[in-house]
Amino acid sequence: MVNDAVFRSALAWLAAMVLLVGLCTQSFKKMLVTYILGMFAISGVLLPDWEFFDRRFSQWRTPLTVDEKRTPRSAHTQATPTRFRIHPIRVAIYTIVYGFGFYKWWMFVST
Repeated sequence: MVNDAVFRSALAWLAAMVLLVGLCTQSFKKMLVTYILGMFAISGVLLPDWEFFDRRFSQWRTPLTVDEKRTPRSAHTQATPTRFRIHPIRVAIYTIVYGFGFYKWWMFVST
């Protein structure tokens, strides 16, 4: 992982959220569900191999070659960290998956 400070910060915010859920609901089960969902959310955003997924969608089925890893596509590619690039398919997939997950979590925690 390139930046461990981001990962540590996300884990600290997750711990605060778990504590808040525990104080508000006084349920260990809801705290555990919040922790598990938060870990999946953090790992889904911070841990993937973005060099692999920054290729065209049609190339996702093929492995990343050594030449593709070594050759930058443009000067903009090196200046901007790949984690912060916005791709429509990635945004759509993340919105659907995380939206559904957070909806189910909210329904569970609020009852």
